[in-house]
Amino acid sequence: MSQALNKLNSKLEQLGTQAYQFDNAKWFDKNRYIQNQPSLFDSHLFHTKSLLLSDYVEEIKLTLKNLPPEQNRHAYQFAVEQVGEQMQAVIKVLKSTPVWAKENKLSQPKKAKVYKKAIQRIMQSSHELYQELSQNHEFERRLQEMIDLRRAQLDGANAEQNAKLNAEILALHTRLGRCRKAISATEEKIQQLEKQGNR
Repeated sequence: MSQALNKLNSKLEQLGTQAYQFDNAKWFDKNRYIQNQPSLFDSHLFHTKSLLLSDYVEEIKLTLKNLPPEQNRHAYQFAVEQVGEQMQAVIKVLKSTPVWAKENKLSQPKKAKVYKKAIQRIMQSSHELYQELSQNHEFERRLQEMIDLRRAQLDGANAEQNAKLNAEILALHTRLGRCRKAISATEEKIQQLEKQGNR
């Protein structure tokens, strides 16, 4: 996971260099329409209001640096997807210029795929683990309900029914124990991912 974030940061550094070159070339200076705009992008995509691409790359870097904790998976997923959309928006502007066309004639499609894959890897690793954890907690809840139900049925049961219910309770407890072990193992994996992400 840390490796995927590092690759994303690396691609962002390259994007920053290209944005700086773009700004220095002053591509928008002769474009009256753009000069009259308060911002290059829609407000839902960037908070930044600027006519310099470098400012937008800085916002992406800040977003990536301050990703929400992975346990808050909806906020984390939204933030990573936002980074992907923002990078694509900046690349779209760069692609319209001769600088991008010359420097990225051969490598651009590959670069786009690399950072997309990096985002997918981060999303997949955390999303799958939290999904697994959620499923295991649901199994745990159901097993506990089944145990409670059979315990309630013990009241007023005859000797034969009592023996049958106790055998079922014992079997359910065994399954519950395995389920709780799986929950602990998944939680441990999530902690390891978080440690890697914080390095």
